[in-house]
Amino acid sequence: MIKLFKVKEKQRENVSNAKKQTAAELRLHKDISELNLPKSCSITFPDGKDDLMNFEVLIRPDEGYYAGGKFLFSFQVSPHYPHEAPKVKCKTKIYHPNIDLEGNVCLNILREDWKPVLNINTVVYGLYHLFTEPNYEDPLNHDAAAVLRDNPMLFATNVKRAMLGGFVGHTSFTRCT
Repeated sequence: MIKLFKVKEKQRENVSNAKKQTAAELRLHKDISELNLPKSCSITFPDGKDDLMNFEVLIRPDEGYYAGGKFLFSFQVSPHYPHEAPKVKCKTKIYHPNIDLEGNVCLNILREDWKPVLNINTVVYGLYHLFTEPNYEDPLNHDAAAVLRDNPMLFATNVKRAMLGGFVGHTSFTRCT
């Protein structure tokens, strides 16, 4: 009988010493376990699987202006997730109307259209969509947006030049193919 009490006491101790997961971590764990990414996208956890709140997504578009490129995005998930959208930055310098040269991303579901029913899968598909259908009507990089709107052939040339590590105007880019 005394052994039984010691076992129960040990179990309680283990439970109280175990790291309690926040609601955000539980939801994020669920979102990640249910991910259904396109074959051209992958997710990694640079700080290990113990830190689900910070991860990276690599997008390799297989169509459109950016086909053949590799674009890395960092995700920082707030403790208030899913009530706050994750913070997403493009770590690859890119010539894109909806991504500025500092990596900020203009995607409506990361701003005013975020709702708690949305998830990481939705965000990744939204990012992927930016590569297949760049939007010059809601730009962060106004120069790229104007070129896309006024001269799509020049835009295509600029994208290729940037992806190959060249210059567009006075801005240099690192190869991302």
